Amino acid sequence: MASENSFDIVSKMDMQELNNAVTQTEREIENRFDFKGSKSSLKLEKDALVIVSDDEYKLNAVIDILQTKMVKRGLSLKNVEYGKLEPASMGTVRQRLSLKQGVDQENAKKINILIRDSKLKVKSQIQGDQIRVTGKSRDDLQDVMQLLRKADLPLDLQFTNLKS
Repeated sequence: MASENSFDIVSKMDMQELNNAVTQTEREIENRFDFKGSKSSLKLEKDALVIVSDDEYKLNAVIDILQTKMVKRGLSLKNVEYGKLEPASMGTVRQRLSLKQGVDQENAKKINILIRDSKLKVKSQIQGDQIRVTGKSRDDLQDVMQLLRKADLPLDLQFTNLKS
């Protein structure tokens, strides 16, 4: 019984859940007293979220509401990168939030080094924006998952495609 077990390490944001969080945020902005007559809005693009509001204070309030909704829906805030505040039309301000999808090369190398230094009998290889981990023992694979959950990495990892 020398079969290889494997799993993939990925970093993806559930776009449907994010869409739901954005919708809930918009609904709360419509109903809140401090946002009456405000030009606050959220626009979800392919790999970014653009937030427009009257001033920096209201923009930060919108981001706070959004973060609360995201956490309630099980979305990690690690996969959101905040752009700089920029002036927009009619006296409003805009901020672009980039949504990180996939494991970038720099973090993939860090993860590979972590796995290699753990002295577990597994092999890891970078495959595009994900990492494949293979090993004979399923317990070793689970130890790798535990190791990566405990490691303080700048992105949210999911473990998919577990095959034995």
